[in-house]
Amino acid sequence: MTNASIYKPFERFDFANTYCWLSGKSPVREEQVIPVWLLEMAGLTGKEQIKLLDESVRSYDRLFVPVDLTVQEEFLHPFERRIADAFSKGYQGVSQLSERDLFLWIGKMMYGFLYIEMQGAIRLKQLSADGLNMSQGLMHKFGNLHTMLQGLQREVVFEDFCPWSIVVVPLQDEQTDFSFRDEINTLTFSLKFKNFGIVACLQDNGTNKSYHQDFLQSLQGMTLSGQQYEELAARFYYSAYLFNRLPQYTVMDVEEVIYIDAMPLRGSQQKSLFDPWTHKTYAQVLAEFWKPWGLTLFEIIKDPLNPLSFFQEAHLPANS
Repeated sequence: MTNASIYKPFERFDFANTYCWLSGKSPVREEQVIPVWLLEMAGLTGKEQIKLLDESVRSYDRLFVPVDLTVQEEFLHPFERRIADAFSKGYQGVSQLSERDLFLWIGKMMYGFLYIEMQGAIRLKQLSADGLNMSQGLMHKFGNLHTMLQGLQREVVFEDFCPWSIVVVPLQDEQTDFSFRDEINTLTFSLKFKNFGIVACLQDNGTNKSYHQDFLQSLQGMTLSGQQYEELAARFYYSAYLFNRLPQYTVMDVEEVIYIDAMPLRGSQQKSLFDPWTHKTYAQVLAEFWKPWGLTLFEIIKDPLNPLSFFQEAHLPANS
């Protein structure tokens, strides 16, 4: 079997609800991007709204992607049941999930949002139907994510590397309301619910986790307050923005198994994998994440060399 057997929607720009988002098969039915079980568990009606990049507003229960019935029944539904069972148990359940399962579940949701954003961009003629005015880098990155998500329906082997950075932490508030945020360009996602929080970078080959290694080590055994969790998330969103490589992979489809190997991130470039960290810009990210607590940018960056932190030791990267 050749690589041609792997469905590649970014080659034909298949975002017209005609083919299954995962397999490329038809006919299709609609599937909600935010699972019904999650809305129900969170006590939401589905009428809650989200603003898309094209400034349109859509309710959660109107966020759909097309899916093939067989793929849905044989693979996606059983997978979602496993995730739902873990979520029902809070941190105890979610922390027992494999990082691969979390990657696939978060990636599935993010790809759903991406699918809908693609439709909006084409509708507004910000993007041609063949994707011509979309950056090649983004197409490459999104296409790689889609290939990795084939792990939802068939065997995918990552050859001696891990494509993601994922952190799961316990929260002090046992009744944290469900909320999430994402940044599609950097494929960064965070979610908090019940007594757990998740932060994920979906295509960084583990570099963001390494970048914050000392800080993450200091969190061992800690249960985080709401402000601390948002501070953790802000660090990952900012470092994902600073990450300056476009990961490259070789993909081989052999006897129904997809093998993915990562090319070295450093390549021929001698510079660091991350652009310089600046406390001033980081503080602006923090101000956005700490909005519920009314903390202003002035308060956060009052000491330019030591931005406000809710941790005893901040373990911040060196300021540039």
